[in-house]
Amino acid sequence: MTDPVGLIGSLNRELPALPGLGAAADTGPGFRQVLTDQIDKVNQLQQAATEAIEDLATGQRDDVESVLIATQKADMAFRLLLQVRNKMIDAYDEVRQMRI
Repeated sequence: MTDPVGLIGSLNRELPALPGLGAAADTGPGFRQVLTDQIDKVNQLQQAATEAIEDLATGQRDDVESVLIATQKADMAFRLLLQVRNKMIDAYDEVRQMRI
């Protein structure tokens, strides 16, 4: 099958610039870096929640509210990350099933 638009081909070629997007589109971090940073933040929140639970259990902390807030933050961040993962898998499956 031929490539009518000319976008498919060697991976070393650059894609044409999209109209309306200037140099600002290339200045930000890539998707991989953003995803890695978010995974690290979720990990930090989970570690903070675990530490808060351990402190409460050992008696070093007596405010239950802050422990509940820390665990809820960690849980919500993890659920959000899980949904992002699910959407990425769905997108990958959709691209994989495309016929060329």
